[in-house]
Parts: sequence; structure tokens; C-alpha cells
Amino acid sequence: MKEKLLLFDIGGSSIKCGIWENENLLNLDNIQTPDSWDEMKEQFLIVFNRYNDVPFSGVGISCPGAVDTENGVINGISAIAYIHRFPIKKAFEELFGLPVSIQNDANCAGLAELWKGNAQGASSACCMIIGTGIGGAVIIDGKLHSGHNLFGGEFGYQIIDSNSSTTLSEVGSPVKMAKNYTKQKADGTVYNGEDVFKFAENGDELAEKMRSKLLDALSLGIYNLLVSINPEKILIGGGISKNASLIPELKLRTENLLKDKGAKELDFEIQECRFFSDSNLIGAAYQYVLENT
Repeated sequence: MKEKLLLFDIGGSSIKCGIWENENLLNLDNIQTPDSWDEMKEQFLIVFNRYNDVPFSGVGISCPGAVDTENGVINGISAIAYIHRFPIKKAFEELFGLPVSIQNDANCAGLAELWKGNAQGASSACCMIIGTGIGGAVIIDGKLHSGHNLFGGEFGYQIIDSNSSTTLSEVGSPVKMAKNYTKQKADGTVYNGEDVFKFAENGDELAEKMRSKLLDALSLGIYNLLVSINPEKILIGGGISKNASLIPELKLRTENLLKDKGAKELDFEIQECRFFSDSNLIGAAYQYVLENT
């Protein structure tokens, strides 16, 4: 693709900006998420005008929420209330005077893996993006499947404890695990998920207990995907995927669950996602390609 695309990855606290050109991504800016729609349009135009020396062909946008790509509306809820429930795609096209595509951020991560990453060539894959919550994407026969109500990939809503109605996002999030560890240690230090994993490896009993609980939850979530969707690959994304012990641990625990429940012949592969912080921008570029070629 020879086109030059301007890309935005809208997050709750910051927005990443990039350019896709000659099959390469150039990261440009990281701006604070504005407080209003008018401010967002103003900031986007500043970026657009700054890098439009060679004219852009179009704009690709990754964002939170249940994105209706057909009607150009972001449904659901997110930390950015003002982007929801109006024809935002049309508004962006009028702002830039160019074709615009929009897609959910977790779906963009899945599209990046399908296009250029570890889902290439796979008959089917589930991308599980692990962070504050658990999101993701479902890919079947080389296509993104968003579901009847655009809820495909919302793996974090799985209830993994029927007694308490606890969801995967509540127990499988390293961010929530770290907050819980910080609260229980109560030593004045704020810890993150990477800290808890490191402490567990060094023999900290509390950290190991919390790490094991998180891994059990994630493995149960993966098990549910394997027996319901039966993908060829499970791809793990988010900062936690950089931990060297994560994939082997998840594979072992998932295999044990399958064996215990009589499904040990089920064949699957677990890998980390190829792309990390760039995945949403790359996926936004691919969404644009899908809509405009």
C-alpha cells in the first residue's frame, strides 16, 4: 500500500499519533486526551496540519467502546464519554476532508496481528489483551468477528466463579492484582504487576499466591475460549506478555484443565502478540485498508 495514512490511538489518558507509509509505522506524538470533543478536534487538526507536507490519503482511528464501523458510531461506554453515540466517523471526515476509518482498540490489536503479526496464516485466533481489564479480538477464517452486538472479544466478562459472579477482568488483571498487593502490604509503596511477578519469583509468599491466582484465572479464560471457539492460536498481549514465564505457565495450566475435563486432544498454540505499544496504530491502518481497497 503506497498511501500515507494519519493514525490516532485514543486512550483514556493519552492519544498516540502515527503515520503509516511504505509499509512502515512512524510514531509522532503522544498527546494528553482532551477534556471535550471540541478540544479533541482542535488537537487532531494541529497534528494533521503539522505532518501534511506530503498529503495524507486518509485517517485511521483506534478507540475504546463498541465501534459500529458500518454506521460510524461508537456505542457502549468508556473513559471518554464525549466520543459516544453520534456519527463520529462523519464528523472526522468533515474535519479532515478525507476518508476516515474507526475501530475498537482491542480489535485493532487483533487486526495488527492478523495483518503483520503472529496470527498471519492461522485459520483462527483469539487475541487476549491483558491490562486494567481483559479485552481482545476473535479472528476466524482471516476475518475479524465482532459479534452480533459488537461484543466479540470482550473476554473479561467471562464469569469464572459462579458463587461470587467474579469475572475474568476482576481476577486476571495484573493492574488489579498489583493494587491488591499494595493494599495488603501497606508499606507506603505503590507496586505494579511486574513487581509482584518479580517478588513471587524471589519467594515472596503473598506475591506468589496472587500471581498463581491470576494465572489460574487467565488459564480458565483461555480454556473457555478453546472449548467454545476452538481457535488454532491464542495470542497474549499487554505489558504482562513480556514476562518470560507467562506463556509457559499459561500453556501448562491450560493443558492441565483440558486434561482434567477430558479434552486433552484439543490442539492449540499460545504465543505472545508480536506488537506491543504499536499494535493499535497498525491495526487502525489495516482497518482503513479493509474499508478502502
